[in-house]
This record gives sequence, C-alpha cells and structure tokens, in this order.
Amino acid sequence: MLESVGALTSSPWIYAVVTLSVLLDVFLPVLPSGVLVITAATTAAGSAEAGAAAQTGHADLFALAACAATASVLGDLIAYRLARRGGARLERAIARSRRLTRAQERLGIALSRGGGGLVVIARFAPAGRSVVSLGAGAAHRRIREFLPWSALAGVAWATYSVGLGYFGGQWLGATWLGTAVSVLALFAAGGLAAYVMKRPEPAPASAS
Repeated sequence: MLESVGALTSSPWIYAVVTLSVLLDVFLPVLPSGVLVITAATTAAGSAEAGAAAQTGHADLFALAACAATASVLGDLIAYRLARRGGARLERAIARSRRLTRAQERLGIALSRGGGGLVVIARFAPAGRSVVSLGAGAAHRRIREFLPWSALAGVAWATYSVGLGYFGGQWLGATWLGTAVSVLALFAAGGLAAYVMKRPEPAPASAS
C-alpha cells in the first residue's frame, strides 16, 4: 500500500511538501510532519538498490534531512518574531497558560546560564517547539541566545527522523510495518521529551 506514497516520495514535490509541513507545524502542531518525514525516508531507503540506485537514495535522504532542518529553524524564527511583537495581548494569553508560563521561565533560566538544551528537548515533544519558540519571543530573549539552539534542535530532530525512516526501510523494507516501527520510535522520543519538559526544576541547594 506504500505504492501511492512512494509516487510522492520519489517526486521532487516531496521536498516542498516536507518543507511546508515542518514550517507550519510550529503553529499547527497537529500536522504530522514527523510522520511524513519518516514515511518519505522509509520509502526511499527501502526502495534503494545496490550501486548507483543506493547512492541516489542516500542523496535523497540527505536532501530530505536538509529540507526538514531548514524548515524547522525558519518556523521557529517566524514564531519567535511574531511572539516578540505580540504585545500585551500575547503576554496576557501566556500568563493565563501555566504550561507556557512555566516553559518561559525555564527557558529564560537555561538561556541565561548559557545552555539551551531545553530548546533541543522541546523539539521532540508534542507542541514543545511551539511552546518554546513563542515563549522565547514573548520573553524578548535575544536572538543570539535562541537561534543557535533552535538550529541544533532542527538538525537533531531532522537527523533522528530521517535516520529512523532509513533504518526502518533497511531492516523491514518499504512497508507499513517499517514505517510504523519508526513512527513508534519517534513517539517514544516525544513522550520522553514531554516528561523532561514537565519535570519540575530542582530546588536550589540552601547555603549551610
């Protein structure tokens, strides 16, 4: 049943579809951009044969990862800029959301300490990318604090998603089983990332 999907994934249009999906899912987290990336990678890897065909498949996978990573960073920047210019209305909306407020506070602490691991972790969590990008913009964090971590997050997420699809396609072929196993691994990473994001910050040690 992957023949119809394979027709799209073997077409240059797949890059445009992946780019648009990843770009927009910062605003519409229900878009299955990760599933789309994995399906395209699984089909490309499972359909590749020895020799020149395998090389072509690898080139397609690299291009797919590049499109996904670039679109991820661009989407983050658009959300960041919109939130930064959102004004009082957006600030009130964030204040009413405990999840956004907590993420904004944790992100501010992480960036002020020179570490943005939360940005990378959030990229894997459901809607975590939206929460962090909007939170960073609304809190008026400096772009040089946010952008490098956003780029690292986009590259890590794209590489992981394409890698899952590649190994699923190599081990199980371009089948629904290969796609499903890879998607489950993506969801597992998302669940772990969501748990880390929700975990409360450890209380600072009191001076003795």
